[in-house]
Parts: sequence; C-alpha cells; structure tokens
Amino acid sequence: MTPWRPAPFSHLRRLRRPAVVPRPRRVPGGPAAVLIAAFAVLTTGCGIIPGTDDDSRATVTVMTFAPEGTDATNMPGMPAMATAYARWVNARGGIDGHTLRVITCNERNTRRGAADCADQAAEEGAVAVVGSYSQYGRSFLPPLQSAGIPFIGGYGISHEEMSSFHSYPVNGGQISLLAGHGIQLADVCGRVALVRPDSLVGDSLPALLDSGLARSGRETLSVLAPEDATDYTQYAHRARTHARATEGERPGCVTTVLGDRTETFFDSFRRLPGEQGGVRVSSVLGSVDQSLIDRTGGPSGIFEGAFLTGWYPPAGDARWADLRRVIDVHAFDDDRIDPADPGVQTTWIAYTVLTAVIEALDRNKITPDAISLALDRGLVVPTGGLTPPLRWLYEDTMNDRSFSRAVNRSVTFQVVRKGRLVAQRPDFVDVTTTLRAPRRT
Repeated sequence: MTPWRPAPFSHLRRLRRPAVVPRPRRVPGGPAAVLIAAFAVLTTGCGIIPGTDDDSRATVTVMTFAPEGTDATNMPGMPAMATAYARWVNARGGIDGHTLRVITCNERNTRRGAADCADQAAEEGAVAVVGSYSQYGRSFLPPLQSAGIPFIGGYGISHEEMSSFHSYPVNGGQISLLAGHGIQLADVCGRVALVRPDSLVGDSLPALLDSGLARSGRETLSVLAPEDATDYTQYAHRARTHARATEGERPGCVTTVLGDRTETFFDSFRRLPGEQGGVRVSSVLGSVDQSLIDRTGGPSGIFEGAFLTGWYPPAGDARWADLRRVIDVHAFDDDRIDPADPGVQTTWIAYTVLTAVIEALDRNKITPDAISLALDRGLVVPTGGLTPPLRWLYEDTMNDRSFSRAVNRSVTFQVVRKGRLVAQRPDFVDVTTTLRAPRRT
C-alpha cells in the first residue's frame, strides 16, 4: 500500500484578506492623542509590533527514540548522542539561531513502545524524529505520517523506513549491509552459514546475503535463533558443521546478525569442543563493533581476521574527528556513547541533516512541512565524507517498492587486524546493482 503523504502544497495556508484598519477618529487632545489612538488600534488589531521578541528564532523540538534496558537489542547511545548534540549546538548559539530541544523516548523494543514514542513526538510538537532505532516501522511510522512528522536517519532495520515517503534514511539499512556482506564474503569464503533472528526482520536476511554471494555460485545456510537466548551452543554447532571446508575448498565462514546477542553467540561458538576447522567468522557493524572486539581479547580473540561490513568509515578514521570532539566536551562521562557504535554514528549524521535543513530554511519558525518540503525539493546534504552526499529526489531513489527511500546504497568493507577494525578497501562500495538483481525467496 502506498504510504499516506500530505498534498504537495499542504504547507501553504489560505491567504486571508487583510483586515481593514479603521481611521483614527478625531479626539480631544490634539495630534498626540490621535497618535495614541492609532497606536492602540494597530496593537489591538495585529497583536504584535515588528521588532518585538516574536521576530526571534523559535525553539526547534525533535525526538530521538531507541530501546533501552531490554532483553534483546538496546541502543542507549542514540538518545544519549542526540542529547550531547543539542548541548553542543546550543552552546554555539543554536542551529541558525534556533535553540534545539531534544526529547528522548525508550522504545522498549516493543510495538506498543514504538507507537507510544511516535504519539509523544506528536503531542510535544516535534518537527522531526531524528536518528532513532526500532524494528517496528509499522507501529511508529503511521502516527508520524498522520502528524506530518518526517523521520530522518533511522537505523534502517525496518522495511517501512526504506519505503515510506515520510522517511529520509541516511544509510541503506540492513538490506545494504547484508547484500554488501555477501559481496565481501564471495571472494574469500567457501560455505557460508548465517545465524539470524527468528523474526520478521530476520526472515529477509538470507536472500539479501545470497544476492551478494550470487557471483560465487553459493547460497547461505540459514540458522534461525532466538533474539534473547542466553546460550547458543546448538546453533553455533550447526553453523560450524555446515561451514567447515572439505578438502580443496576455501575456508568456510559463520556470519551472525543477532544485535546485542551476537556477543553471546560467539561466546558459545568459541567454547565448542574440538577444532574450529579453519572456519572464519564475520558479521555486520552493529552486531559487532570495536568495543566487542576489545572485550573478547583483541588481537588474540575470536574476531581477529574477521570480515565486517559497515555503512561508514572505520571509527578511527579522521572524518569522525568532530564527533569525537563533541563527545569529549559534552558527554565525556556518559558511558552510553561509544564513537565506534553505528547507532551513535547514524545519530550524528541524522542531526547533520537536520542542521543543514534548518540552516537552508533560514526562517524564524521551523515546521514539519517545511523540513519535508526542503528535502523533497532536492536539498543536498554533505556529511564530511562519512557518506556520499545525501539527496532524496526521485531520481536518487530505487525502482523497488521495498527500499525506494534508500538513496545511500554504499557500504564499507572492514577487517580486524591486530585487534583493530581497519578498512579492507579504501572507498565506498555501491551495492545498487546487487540490490536490483532478482533474489530467491
């Protein structure tokens, strides 16, 4: 079904005929009294006088939501980064003179929680939801669409984020990561086993990985696993058994996309009895990051030599200098914010888009319609090389209803060397052709 979208000119208000200001009557007291009477008529009829405080920049309210404190995936760094960003820009005089007010909401990793956050955004007058995370796009996007609130730079984990006209993603979501990861593994892996969540989102992952693996002529063994398990031994055993190479084959790969539970899975994997049989591990950024690599032994841990696909340059890249500086100054003691976390990075880029829109509008009051219209008309947002320049015109989108809003379909290939995530290739890899190829279902 085509998502609801306001009429192209719904931001325009019906023009009213100017009110007729009556001539001031002659009153006793001479010219001074006439001026006083005229002044009273103008202030009563118009309500404001040019040059008063009503000409100042109005506060801009936005929301960032993400799950926190749940038994599955948690993204506390995203609302924490949004709050730090607001402190930073407000200390510099705001965005184009506008004070930025950030509301945060715990999405709780539930449909009800996602809908509640969207309702709260509308009730509190948010002009946009920025840099947020939820797998329940069907729950949070309809309320935002009804209120006309644009969704800028979500994590890209739900189908609706990639198809709704009210969504302006800054990355290609899970679809680009999995398709890109298949390309990355095609040249280095023999058999591939994918351990993925037994969920609606997880159901789409094998076909996406296979689309990237297609040129190698191989398909993935899909291993379904619960999102909230405390032990994954049986799933790890099945994946390793499939991935083990026979004589003359390339090393097999076990790739896992389980969010926060990826660490639990690989802990079960490394404890499996017997030799690993030359099996290499891999994943996507978000399920594995630098902090997890550090916690599991760094250069002597299970992730040494692992292949990972991300949306952005590695966390040590100089292009993240501003992000690290803001965290150091405005969130130094907030341990929820990790500059290597793709959720934190996505939030940073999403707020970069918001800032660019507000500055381009150059007006006293910012509205949801004004933001959407500026983006729909082709505002180009540079991100300092963290992504290709972003623009959401029709020609930038894909001819596919499932992810028509994915205007940035580039990924980065990374590998763990000496315990550090580094670039495997120096440039972005565009996965558009892979995404457009037919996929098995």
